[in-house]
Amino acid sequence: MALTTSGVAAQGEADAGIELQLAPSLQPAPRGDAAKKLPIVLQAREVRGRPDLETVAEGDAEFRRGGLVIRADRLSYDHPDDLAVAHGNVRVSRDGNIYTGPDLQLKVQRFEGFFLSPTYFFSRTGAGGSAQRIDFIDDQRAIATGATYTSCPPDGSAGPAWLLSTRRVKLDFEANEGIAEGAVLRFLGVPILGAPVLSFPLTDERKSGWLPPSINIDNRSGLQTSVPYYWNIAPNRDATFTPGILTKRGVSLGTEFRYLEPRYAGVAKVDVLPNDRITGRARYALDWGHEAELINETRFAMHLLRASDDEYWKDFPRGIKSLTPRLLLSDAQAIRDAGAWTTYARVLRWQVLQNLDPQNPENQGLIVAPYERLPQIGARTVRRFGSGLEFGFEGEFNRFTNPVGTVAPGSVAGTTIPLDRPTGMRVHALASLARPWVTPGWSLTPRLSLNAATYSLDRPIVSPSQPQFDGRSSVSRIIPTFSVDSAWTFERETSWFGRVVRQTLEPRLLYVNTPFREQTGLPNFDSAGKDFNFESIYTENAFSGIDRVSDAHQLTAGVTTRLLDPLTGAEALRLGVAQRYLFRDQKVTPEGTTLTQRFSDVLLLGSSNLVTHWNLDASLQYSPDSNRIARSIVGVRYSPGPFRTVNATYRLTRGLTEQVELGWQWPLYGRTPDEARAAPSSGSQSCKGTWYGVGRINYSTRDSRITDSIIGTEYDAGCWIARVVAERLSTGRAEATTRLLFQLELVGLSRLGSNPLQVLKDNIPGYRLLRDGTAPPATTRFYD
Repeated sequence: MALTTSGVAAQGEADAGIELQLAPSLQPAPRGDAAKKLPIVLQAREVRGRPDLETVAEGDAEFRRGGLVIRADRLSYDHPDDLAVAHGNVRVSRDGNIYTGPDLQLKVQRFEGFFLSPTYFFSRTGAGGSAQRIDFIDDQRAIATGATYTSCPPDGSAGPAWLLSTRRVKLDFEANEGIAEGAVLRFLGVPILGAPVLSFPLTDERKSGWLPPSINIDNRSGLQTSVPYYWNIAPNRDATFTPGILTKRGVSLGTEFRYLEPRYAGVAKVDVLPNDRITGRARYALDWGHEAELINETRFAMHLLRASDDEYWKDFPRGIKSLTPRLLLSDAQAIRDAGAWTTYARVLRWQVLQNLDPQNPENQGLIVAPYERLPQIGARTVRRFGSGLEFGFEGEFNRFTNPVGTVAPGSVAGTTIPLDRPTGMRVHALASLARPWVTPGWSLTPRLSLNAATYSLDRPIVSPSQPQFDGRSSVSRIIPTFSVDSAWTFERETSWFGRVVRQTLEPRLLYVNTPFREQTGLPNFDSAGKDFNFESIYTENAFSGIDRVSDAHQLTAGVTTRLLDPLTGAEALRLGVAQRYLFRDQKVTPEGTTLTQRFSDVLLLGSSNLVTHWNLDASLQYSPDSNRIARSIVGVRYSPGPFRTVNATYRLTRGLTEQVELGWQWPLYGRTPDEARAAPSSGSQSCKGTWYGVGRINYSTRDSRITDSIIGTEYDAGCWIARVVAERLSTGRAEATTRLLFQLELVGLSRLGSNPLQVLKDNIPGYRLLRDGTAPPATTRFYD
């Protein structure tokens, strides 16, 4: 029997061969009058009723309308009132959420009714619970009485591992808010958190409220407890305030403000300790980044980074987000593109956090700051013209000053020596003219370059050994360079270890000729020797920056060979060698002495993943004069599968450092998540856990001590994860900051405690999150 005129299609045993198929749609479910036009599908073993009045279905009854599906032992539908009543093994599916229970009464279109003793599961969070009763106010609001929530299955008589129980929960999907009254969070049966009122978002959208507390311990500040408050000011602005208590130091407040406007955006962070009980003064750190689009297509960027005192980086090693925590850079710059030209202006300043320890007269922790640029103004362009000619130009004006408070070696606490370095102005120009020939198999690029600079110093140069500079405050110099760079690529098909591969042979030659120009008496504002490696050996100048240009008459030769998968292009093996030959002595060198050695050190590199699960990387600098390795980095990684990785690295710089580093993530007991999903189900509903060991240890063989280390363990019970991580950061030869991080992640709810995940990802090569690729836990907010 099919009733199409009433919008109902009923199907019973008598006409089992008839099916009504609903067309799939990617559009949102219709609402209002459009929803009333949706067809209703009702099927069961037995269907009876009166057209346009009532339909009753018994035996595996199923009711469908749009995205709503109701299944029950018995189901009746009252057409005039749009009322569905279901009894026995009721199951409701809507928007990926599933409700089950004994009795349901629901006005379908308005989604108004109630569900007695339901259980529920929310697909977005992978969690659910049960309630005494759910009252559906409409399709956007509901109230649950005596409700629970968890992502853990029952574990025998003990119940789920974690459980959030409440007296009543109000759900408002339109306002993206759930409010639970009388909420208690239990873990392993023990109450760990409670709140008279608990608020949580129902989607991934942001919402104001208190975030879960954070707890960690370190040897400098003691026990640290903080409870962040998130303020969703507007869709494009928010702020987080983090009040905290440090048992050794006192109270603290962290503030983060984010803003996003059509023409500008930024993040400002301020951490304040009003009265540090250890130092007896206020402490702070400021980190503000801002970007903007100005008029005439001008881009503006600013980054301000400051700390209150020299010891801040030691006491709060994670409080300064900088690759150089003792050199804090603040700069502002404006950039404008005008056709082929780019113009820019910049102001750059440094704050140097010194280590003036009176017990350390040799000042092993003293560092010399780079120059400040007040200002830096320049323009650059790269243009192509004629029959392939390429012209490049950069011109800049800089005013170099010493940072405020810069001290010289020999300074100690209470007795500082000002750093005596030249300051002044510099105008420089870099110009080059090249004619590159590039084909798929080879390239050839002859290039003529000029490095010109003129200086106007605040005081005359004192250089008796260089009379052409001595006593002068204004000097200039121009240094030309001619170079020819050629690279080739040869390929062939071959077979290695039974695998068909494509092998390449890639030789490269670089000829450089730069005449000698005396530069000893000239100021050096921004130049330093380049690290000697496979990148820098193919450059024309041994220095970075502008002020120093190495004289050269040299030829660099190297060759690299690679094994590639002919289908995917994946690299299985790489080997390379490079060396430089000098046709004459080099007088301007990073070491400050004349280089007479004709052949440079030999650079060797290699990487391979020919053996399944193994990766090998190595780079060596071999000295032919001493017949010894001058520098080396050798690393090996074994990764047989997800969550299993062990890596070891050996670093040597002869006469300076020698270090061994070991990192790992490995299951110690139990199955990984991927193994658990692949294994056939045993029918058990308990959360059986897996222990993981994680860590990284950096050991200095030269100093016979551990410099930095991270050691921890993770326990994954499926529905909850516990992490304990100990971190030790070296802040001196005999100083270190040690902290202990705890975190409990309740999958589908929130994370409690300190967050060590970023520490693990940044420090353990190959580390993988146990919940990588899954929906993040919901963020829960608490109200008094």
